[in-house]
Amino acid sequence: MLELRPNCECCDRDLPPSSGDALICSFECTWCRDCATTKLGMVCPNCGGELVVRPVRPAAKLAQFPASTRRKHRPEKCGAAS
Repeated sequence: MLELRPNCECCDRDLPPSSGDALICSFECTWCRDCATTKLGMVCPNCGGELVVRPVRPAAKLAQFPASTRRKHRPEKCGAAS
């Protein structure tokens, strides 16, 4: 089951479980679409893996399997990000 992290590791933008702007790698590192395309070139700076759209968990399943609340913010991984 995916962790569904709540924010972009680069810019710290909120990415709720229903967001279509969340991208992940195979290790579930999470980035917003803007950072992934403009700063990361669609490659995870942590593992070198491809970034793909994170699936949306159906709302009915979120109660039983909630999204993570653990935030990771590592702007040093994405160059000029603030």
